[in-house]
This record gives sequence, structure tokens and C-alpha cells, in this order.
Amino acid sequence: MGAFDNLRINQPQRTPKHKTKSHIVKTKVNGKEKIIRFGEQGAKTNQNAKQRKSFKARHAKNIAKGKSSAAYWANKVKW
Repeated sequence: MGAFDNLRINQPQRTPKHKTKSHIVKTKVNGKEKIIRFGEQGAKTNQNAKQRKSFKARHAKNIAKGKSSAAYWANKVKW
């Protein structure tokens, strides 16, 4: 039994005690489970439309990689 067995697949959770990352998600990539940590701890996100547009443009290539990318989850959850 691993430390992340209680996480549900594709259900992001906050990690307030992690020193750098604000969220964690467990996903399946090529049939294997993968843990992805994403989001800057304490960052002010989703403040206005210009900020959202800039984030999406800056990370477009990584967001397009899908559920195996931290940028995809940050875009979905935080932006």
C-alpha cells in the first residue's frame, strides 16, 4: 500500500501542508497510475481575464498534452 492509495483517479485535492505545490492529482497514463503535483503554494490565481489569458497562452503547449501534464490540471483547477 502506497501513500497515495486513498486518492481517487482524476480528482484533484489541495495540499496545504506541502511546501511548494498547492494541489495533487492521481491520474492514469498508459495504464499506469501517476501522481502529479501542481500549482504554486500561495499564488494569487484567476484574478482577472488578462491574467487567465496570459497563463493559457504561456502554457498552451503543455496544457495540450492532456491529463499527464501539471499545466493541464493547473489550467482546469486554478485558472
